[in-house]
Amino acid sequence: MVKTKKEIVIIGLILLMIIALIGVSYAAFSYSKTGTKLNSITTGSITMTYEETDNTISLSGALPTTDETGKVRLNSGEYFDFTVSSNIVGDVNINYEISAKDVTTSERKIDGSNIKLYLTRLTDDGEEELMTPETYNEEASSNSYTGRPSGEMSLYTSSMNSSESNNYRLRMWVSEDYNPQGDGGNLEFSVKINVYGQDRVAEEVSTVLLNNIPKENQYDDDIDTFITGTDPNNYVWYSGKLWRAVSVNNEAKTTKLVTQWNISAITYNPSRQTNFEGSYMEDWLNDTSVDGFLGNLRDYEKFIVTDAKWDATLDATSLGSITRPNGETTVTDTVGLLNMYEYQSSNNGGTNGYLNNGLYWWTLTPYSSSLVRYVDYSGSASTIGMTSAYGIRPSINLKSNVRIVDGNGTVDNPYRLEEDNDNNLSGTLLNTRYSGEYIRFGNDENNLYRIVSHEIEGLTKITSAEPLKSGGSFIKSAFDRNSNVNYSNTNTIGTFLNGEYLTSYIDSSYSEMIEESTTWYLGTVRRGTSYKLAKYTDTSMSGYAPSTESKVGLLRVGELMAGQFDRSDNNTNYWILTPGNSSRVYVMAPVTNAAYIHYLTNSNAIRPSLNLKSNVVITGGDGTKDRPFVLSVQ
Repeated sequence: MVKTKKEIVIIGLILLMIIALIGVSYAAFSYSKTGTKLNSITTGSITMTYEETDNTISLSGALPTTDETGKVRLNSGEYFDFTVSSNIVGDVNINYEISAKDVTTSERKIDGSNIKLYLTRLTDDGEEELMTPETYNEEASSNSYTGRPSGEMSLYTSSMNSSESNNYRLRMWVSEDYNPQGDGGNLEFSVKINVYGQDRVAEEVSTVLLNNIPKENQYDDDIDTFITGTDPNNYVWYSGKLWRAVSVNNEAKTTKLVTQWNISAITYNPSRQTNFEGSYMEDWLNDTSVDGFLGNLRDYEKFIVTDAKWDATLDATSLGSITRPNGETTVTDTVGLLNMYEYQSSNNGGTNGYLNNGLYWWTLTPYSSSLVRYVDYSGSASTIGMTSAYGIRPSINLKSNVRIVDGNGTVDNPYRLEEDNDNNLSGTLLNTRYSGEYIRFGNDENNLYRIVSHEIEGLTKITSAEPLKSGGSFIKSAFDRNSNVNYSNTNTIGTFLNGEYLTSYIDSSYSEMIEESTTWYLGTVRRGTSYKLAKYTDTSMSGYAPSTESKVGLLRVGELMAGQFDRSDNNTNYWILTPGNSSRVYVMAPVTNAAYIHYLTNSNAIRPSLNLKSNVVITGGDGTKDRPFVLSVQ
């Protein structure tokens, strides 16, 4: 007879590796029965929640019957009901496959060639959409379309919208051609029902962008196709940072990115030197040491075009005059900045396009022999001298073979790149991760931090994602009331960071992760000089600047994440520890996103920085802002 199982399987499609329709977030496969205990099994990226019984349908001692009889056993309860649905957010299509796996354990097993499986889909009014009964047959290979393993029979492949829910009914019987006398009768057969999401080949970044960005949000100048508009779905997460895709080169199919937010702030060059080539800016962007931007990007030679051409031709035209530069001045580098033409092409010369992030930031374009152009908080194009320390938004070109494996390009679900989309990082050492990634650290409203670098081998330098708050307001302090420009754990701000901060803003479980004492460099960076002097005695880095030892410190001029703001209207001035002269120390100002020098008794906000021990491991999260790493000590 047939063992009756009328249950519902709710399947939130987790797409095994790579999803065809970019932007589908992954959910779980679950099997449930009202009033019974649920268990959970995770295999790879699939999580199956099921009952104390399991999602199988079994035959024991059943007699042969015709297809007509097997198909119409509607009232006897001899079937298995389940539902395929998705809890994915968004209006997208999802491909999936239903399969049956032979899980018979009895030695008296009937051969699968004598088993008929009949799957139907139930309509909203309870009617059945009839399909054809199929003889059980294990296919020899996996299905690359969905990731169905070998050794399972495909019952049905279909697609549905993410808001749909499809109900199915499975019956199983013994074929009328079977002769039970030959096998002695009373044989058994059981199958388990599985559902797999689509497992497809990832697509190149350029293909995904141009296929998913509406044509009205594209501008093709016959060399590059620019993404335009106020907020198109062109967000990309790579190496711990949120980027915007700016353009696709029509011939090479490379994709230009720029960081959504400013990463740091430095002087561009000495006075009246507008050249990008040989500038402090070029040096900072392409520095492959532990101090530099490029040196902290993940596997950059795998992802980024290292011999990209950056057009730094002078342009004194007004905003709205969109003319491609003539290439008179080009620089070959891995990392650069956007020029004014690229900025204007993002929104037809307007000021309210997606590249206006509400902050001040440098472009690559000289305005004259003494001024370089920058974008201000309103999105307007302005000019300033080279010695100002404004914000930096690095730009890179992704290679044509870099592919997208996840996300839909929105700010909440940015595109994720193949080999930069890590899952299951539990047990991974934090000191193997990347600058910019987010960490759960500290208490209450001050519990979000970011990785800065691995300046000290084996350790991980971090800083708070924004200045410290109390009751929703930024707390502020003088740098030192005794006019000492050199940070220490006994000056005004150092006393707070190595005292009250450690007891009131983080608890003991976090404090034990911090290295007891590390080096903090105190080199002076005067107006128009190189950011490198904050750490080294000269730009050739032949020796180290003066330093102090402390458990908690502050970031310095030119350091990664020093100058990082999420718009100018939700932050405040905060101290960094680099002296600007004998009586003032630098602060980062959100309105202009620039580094300024302030008197030591001024009151400014605080972004603590500290080095975590080499044995700190990740126990959860993926390093994004919404799912920061959760930490413990190994």
